[in-house]
Amino acid sequence: MRVLVVEDEEFLAEMIAEGLRRDAVAVDIAPDGRAALERLRFGAYDVMILDRDLPGLHGDEVCRRVVALRLLTRILMLTAAGTVRDRVAGLGLGADDYLTKPFAYDELLARVLALGRRARPALPPVLERAGLTLDTARRQVCRDGRFLSLSRKEFAVLESLLRAEGAVVSGEDLIEEVWEADTSYRTNAVRVTLSKLRTKLGAPPVIETVPGAGYRIGDGGGHQSPDGRGSGTP
Repeated sequence: MRVLVVEDEEFLAEMIAEGLRRDAVAVDIAPDGRAALERLRFGAYDVMILDRDLPGLHGDEVCRRVVALRLLTRILMLTAAGTVRDRVAGLGLGADDYLTKPFAYDELLARVLALGRRARPALPPVLERAGLTLDTARRQVCRDGRFLSLSRKEFAVLESLLRAEGAVVSGEDLIEEVWEADTSYRTNAVRVTLSKLRTKLGAPPVIETVPGAGYRIGDGGGHQSPDGRGSGTP
């Protein structure tokens, strides 16, 4: 899942981003409305956490423009204005949800995850394939009944592959969904993460490399190249 945090208070934006990243969510930050629209032009986000009282281009106008563009991005409006009238006005602009400041992080996370599920095709909360079980709500993974300890990046990569239901996922798609736009991560990060993930998943290998295309979850007897990479594939 990718989230865009649009918040001009740097400390709050970083706090939200840090918390979401700990919960295996890829996060980018935009300090104002115009920067947010620029991000949305070049990147796909499942959820946008939008501060209403932004300098320059007001959050209400950002919301109107996103709705007018018919993007799939779900909007969680975040503001100190918490009266019923304010909430009704915000939702009337096209926001999908509304949360007032101050807020509890756990509630913010729950709302973001709920909106993220609405932004994607409906899938069960527990993903299963090739002896793997991934519980998106509990953030737990097991293989053949054995629980695995995964890093947040490993979890996010495995979730992306399982959501594809056996279809190939390109390295570029994994970068887009799992890694933040502001980082220096490149294709090597995908390879390193996949290598560690394959080791933790154990034998027989279930993550297959499709040369020139990407990666997929096989049936447990898949083949991969000796170095774990596909030709021409990140």
